[in-house]
This record gives sequence, C-alpha cells and structure tokens, in this order.
Amino acid sequence: MAKNISEKIDELKGGVEWFYSDDFKLEEASEKYKALTGLAKEIEKDLAELKNEIKVIEEDFSK
Repeated sequence: MAKNISEKIDELKGGVEWFYSDDFKLEEASEKYKALTGLAKEIEKDLAELKNEIKVIEEDFSK
C-alpha cells in the first residue's frame, strides 16, 4: 500500500533524527542520506501533484 504524504514526511523526519541519534554509524550515513534524498524528492513530487489538483478544483469552482 502506498504511503501518503504525511507518512512520508514522518519517515523523513525519523531518518533525519537517526543522524543525531546514538544509532548513527558513519558507514551507513551515505546510503541513509541517499535514501532520504530520494524520499524528499518523492514528497516534493507528491506536493506538486496535490497543488495541481487544488488548482484544477479552484478553476472548476470559479466558473
């Protein structure tokens, strides 16, 4: 099941917190960073799509 935007943001926050936690391992940091960067791009894409949907709805109601 696909995650919604809120779930993705929570996952991103948790990933960022990992960098400041006692679980941080330098050997894993690069891969974690790449994964979080990909997740951030996915969130940006989702938000852009949502923005477009809202614009379409606004246009429909303005007629």
